[in-house]
Amino acid sequence: MKTTTNGNRLDKGVSLIIIILVMTFMLTVGVALVTITSTGPSVAGNMRLEEQAFNAAEAGFDTAWRYLNDNISNGTLVSFSALYRTTYNGQPGLDNPDPNPGTNPNYLNYFRRLTDQQLFDDVARLTDNYIFASQAMPNDPRLSYTVFVINDDVGGVNPDHQDSLLVCIGKGPRNTYSRLEVTIQIFQQQ
Repeated sequence: MKTTTNGNRLDKGVSLIIIILVMTFMLTVGVALVTITSTGPSVAGNMRLEEQAFNAAEAGFDTAWRYLNDNISNGTLVSFSALYRTTYNGQPGLDNPDPNPGTNPNYLNYFRRLTDQQLFDDVARLTDNYIFASQAMPNDPRLSYTVFVINDDVGGVNPDHQDSLLVCIGKGPRNTYSRLEVTIQIFQQQ
């Protein structure tokens, strides 16, 4: 033990510093726990909203599948060419990816560059070439879906209108969106 010239101990304040460090550590751990436990329900709520939007998109796919299957079976639909959605906000390019990015402003309308909300709202606003627009779910009117078809062969040498991309966008509560893209094809029976 060290002492000063007048006989006082030098390690007298060390205990106080150690207690302050331990208290600071405990306070930090406490604040972290409060933060984690308070954000948990919020994250779970967001995941629940995302799941509801995805379920709406799946319901849109199921309904569109039945619609398309019925029309293909009875011979009303032999090609997807009449169903293709090609414009966004009245401008062309929804179905055309940009081979040279930045060279053509119409390529900014490519559907994969747009958000689910932009596409959902555009189909509701400009009701041409879609299968379902803002279709409410019968068991929960807070959920709805929009379904349209994109030509997957744009720019190809020999376009094949027997297959295409079915885009289903589900909308959940609090403007939560989810998108499904499924390649579909018409098989002709021999």
